[in-house]
Amino acid sequence: MTIKKYEAVYAPEVAAIYNHHVRETTVSFETADVTPAEMGARLEAIASGYPCIVCVDEATGRLAGYAYAHKWKEKAAYDTTAETTVYVAEGFHRSGVGLMLMERLIADCREAGLHVLIACITADNEASCRFHEKLGFEKVSEFRQVGRKFDRWLDVADYELIL
Repeated sequence: MTIKKYEAVYAPEVAAIYNHHVRETTVSFETADVTPAEMGARLEAIASGYPCIVCVDEATGRLAGYAYAHKWKEKAAYDTTAETTVYVAEGFHRSGVGLMLMERLIADCREAGLHVLIACITADNEASCRFHEKLGFEKVSEFRQVGRKFDRWLDVADYELIL
C-alpha cells in the first residue's frame, strides 16, 4: 500500500468509493451519487489548501481509500481547525488502510500548522467512533436527529483531536 497526494486522475475511483457509501450506508448524508467531475472539483478545491491523500494498492493498482482535511467553519478564527474525512473502498475494510490514511493525514495536518481536527460521525457508526477514539479523538458533542436517510432519523457525534 502506498499513500500519495491526491491527483485529478484519482477522481473516478474516489467517486466510486464515495458513491458506494452514499447508496448503501448512512456514513454520508448525501443521498445522490456524485459524478467523477463533481468529486474532482471538490477535491481539487480542498487539496489547494489542505492535506488530501489517497491509498493505492500497488498489487492491484486499485485505490484502497482516501482521506482529506477541509475547512471546518468560515470565520477566520477557525482557520487552524479542520474537519477530517476518510473513506475505505469495499474489500479493504479492516486491512489497515483507514489507519494508514488517518495517521498520515494527522501528520500532514500537524505539518500544515493546524491545531484541532474535528470528525463528524453518524452516531450509530460504532466502528468509526471506536476507530477515531483509537487515534486519540475524544467525543465532544452529539446532535440528535439532524439528518434523515433511508427513512431514519440520524444523530451526529463530533470527535475532536487537539494536535
